[in-house]
Amino acid sequence: MSRYELRFSGAGGQGLITAGIIMAKAASIYEGKQSVQSQSYGPEARGGASKSEVIISDGPIDYPKVTKCDALLAMTQEACNKYSDDLKEGGVLLYDSDLVTKLPEGNFKRVGFNIINTAKNDVGREIVANIVALGAMVALTGQVSRENAEKAVLSSVPEAFLELNKKAFSMGYEKAEAAAKG
Repeated sequence: MSRYELRFSGAGGQGLITAGIIMAKAASIYEGKQSVQSQSYGPEARGGASKSEVIISDGPIDYPKVTKCDALLAMTQEACNKYSDDLKEGGVLLYDSDLVTKLPEGNFKRVGFNIINTAKNDVGREIVANIVALGAMVALTGQVSRENAEKAVLSSVPEAFLELNKKAFSMGYEKAEAAAKG
């Protein structure tokens, strides 16, 4: 049985809980795997460090919290500092290269690009930075297919914003692939 642990972290208000929910939805509804999503935001909801955790497994999930994450998204330096110690050796750190400038040491892959600026300048709306990041996490982890993740995104957003979110997801996916190769 495989268990894969992801953590989406950054500041409250960046949509990371939504990104985690969509990832869990893609895994359980569209991939047929077991998944669970949990979150921590409390007072952080107004700008401090927040996180959304997703566990994906082929079998039952006995413990619904991340113990050592296989993949970590850090959208702020504070989140990177706070959560990078939980990253597994050989894991993946995805980070916003404009906001996370001091990377932790360790034996894991580091992939960075300007996630928020990609959403703002390439997609057209900063508010979809979470979907850009989600696309990148899907590309880097391989835990759900691109097609099934896209289905989960499109079934989770209002109809008026389908094209915007589809573009954001694709942009994140493609930027992560390019950054991982470079």
